[in-house]
Amino acid sequence: MGRWLALDIGSKRTGIAVTDPLRIIATALDTVPTKELVPFLKNYFLTEQVDIVVVGEPKQMDNSPSESAGMINKEIEKLKKAFVEINIHRVDERFTSKMASQVIAQSGKTKKERQKKELIDTVSATIILQSYMMSNQ
Repeated sequence: MGRWLALDIGSKRTGIAVTDPLRIIATALDTVPTKELVPFLKNYFLTEQVDIVVVGEPKQMDNSPSESAGMINKEIEKLKKAFVEINIHRVDERFTSKMASQVIAQSGKTKKERQKKELIDTVSATIILQSYMMSNQ
């Protein structure tokens, strides 16, 4: 049984979260520059079995694609070409950054730690993965 991995793809950075091998818990893994995502995942996949990659799908309140949807679709095409054996699923990511900020604010971290955008990206990816896990129990 392989892990599930989630990506919160942004124009500059991508937050990454992953399940444990039994797919019980989602945890933050890392934040990488988006331009380095494919090489990072190639290295990760050498040591870890991943069955599914979940990608956050940004939408407007009226369910139409957000401004960043085109950029994310291009990144997904890169992933599909690089990892033909991996299933890629999309999950609505509306409000994940806001929820991530709230979780971080309640975590007891210092103000300086809470302002790190990388932390928001990984927590957002974790929320995306948890959402996917809950809908696929």
